[in-house]
Amino acid sequence: MAHLSPFAPVSVPAIPPLAGMTFATAAAGIKYQGRTDVLLALFAPGTTVAGVLTTTKCPSAPVEWCREHLAGGQARALLVNSGNANAFTGMKGRETVSASAAAVARTLGCTPAEVFLASTGVIGEPLDPAKFEAVLDDTAARLSDGPWVDAARAIMTTDTFPKVATRTVKIDGVPVTINGIAKGAGMIAPNMATMLSFIATDAPIAAPVLQALLAKAADASFNAITIDGDTSTSDTLLMFATGQAPVAPVTETGDRRLAAFRKALASLTLELAHSVAKDGEGLTKFVAVTVEGATSAKSAKKIAFSIANSPLVKTACAGEDANWGRVVMAVGKAGEPAERDRLSIWFGDVRVAVDGARDPDYSEEAASAAMKKPEIAIRVGLGLGRGKATVWTCDLTKEYVAINGDYRS
Repeated sequence: MAHLSPFAPVSVPAIPPLAGMTFATAAAGIKYQGRTDVLLALFAPGTTVAGVLTTTKCPSAPVEWCREHLAGGQARALLVNSGNANAFTGMKGRETVSASAAAVARTLGCTPAEVFLASTGVIGEPLDPAKFEAVLDDTAARLSDGPWVDAARAIMTTDTFPKVATRTVKIDGVPVTINGIAKGAGMIAPNMATMLSFIATDAPIAAPVLQALLAKAADASFNAITIDGDTSTSDTLLMFATGQAPVAPVTETGDRRLAAFRKALASLTLELAHSVAKDGEGLTKFVAVTVEGATSAKSAKKIAFSIANSPLVKTACAGEDANWGRVVMAVGKAGEPAERDRLSIWFGDVRVAVDGARDPDYSEEAASAAMKKPEIAIRVGLGLGRGKATVWTCDLTKEYVAINGDYRS
């Protein structure tokens, strides 16, 4: 069992029920006996769905299933398991997905195309659909509107704490709720969410609008975190809109009533993304990397990821070593416009380099103090333009190696 993240919350926030959604969890023995490893959710008729999925060329069978059925824009059910990713499992994996969706459809009274699936865990091991079928009837009989933390726990693998978040905003003066859960602790790099996350709202939002909202929110949150630079086969972010709030449906992305909702969704996805990065396998530090003065925001983000994904930068953070030379290295290798003699670097509020050389007022003591904090801010100024981006990561420790050295055992 991994050590509890130093950023684990002292208490889990209370998540309100969400009209039009019920769920239950089960222990199906997917990988371990007696461990909760299945989440089943039921949505009200008319629920719309949107998704952002991994860009890997080796996607899991559930990812392929979701990609195929997102086009329909309608959802009635969600089935998630932990312990087995059902990835790199060939025709058997696809058969498991089809059989599982059919079993859920029979149990809940909908069509298989309205059932969305996600799996997380070991890659390359066949997943037996009979394990789902054995618990579906009992799980369906226990469907309720909470507690949401149970749903978050059911999808954990090497996570050390459940990740939940909620927001309430108004549309036309009517309160609407947005709830979300996430999991992820390793194999985390963007394109897309590098984990599993499921968000639901009772607002009535058309599927194309929901898709636009979710994609934008993901780009600034789940697509701005990295733990180890490895993009999963199974990354799935799904959002469901049950339409149970008594307001007129939102059918256009430019609807002015969405202003507060859009901000709340961005805030919620960023909170969940930070929770993922703060539970990186074996971490001791949470690191924000900001690049400014780039030729474009896209260029700034690429350079920021070059820094955030560098094992040498990450191990320096673990060792509380103010090694700004490693940051210089990561900037230079990114393949983006950068000029050595314009470069400035900060650790926290301490400027350690300016105009392409060590700061004349450099203080090892001040820089080291910045690196000893639980949360480290690395900032780079390129002096080339107005492009700016921030990404979030964690340090790389011996514990990470230990966790991943025996992951399948």
